[in-house]
Amino acid sequence: KLLIKNLAIPLLVGIISGFATRSANEEFTTTALQPAFTPPPWAFPVAWTILYTLMGISAYLIETSDYNTGKKNRALITYYISLFFNFCWSFIFFSFRQYFFAFIWLVILLALVVIYTVKYFKINRVASYLNIPSVLWLIFAGVLNFSVYLLN
Repeated sequence: KLLIKNLAIPLLVGIISGFATRSANEEFTTTALQPAFTPPPWAFPVAWTILYTLMGISAYLIETSDYNTGKKNRALITYYISLFFNFCWSFIFFSFRQYFFAFIWLVILLALVVIYTVKYFKINRVASYLNIPSVLWLIFAGVLNFSVYLLN
């Protein structure tokens, strides 16, 4: 049950924000200038589904570890805050088209992911390693986001 809960939470964050910003996202892809290195539209939901799944497994490993409950809870709180930032980014970027603010928001999101990844490392190294793809993707997303800001 805990594994299902931990998988469902990030996947629902992605599904809800994706559906809520779907039309704005489709409009963005046809009207906004994008850098040449922008992946095809289908790549984003595939990448995020993989990343959300890794995040859920990672959170499960932290939640079920025998480590100090207070430190586990603080690490998980940082993780849940990052999910909130992740959820809001799509609205800021696609719906409101506030590309620079979205970039700043994404930098904060990246910092949160790095913070909880470091906290996870002290609790369960595998859980920490599972978040490295998210860190790398967010760095790429930041470059992409900033490039869109510059072009538009």
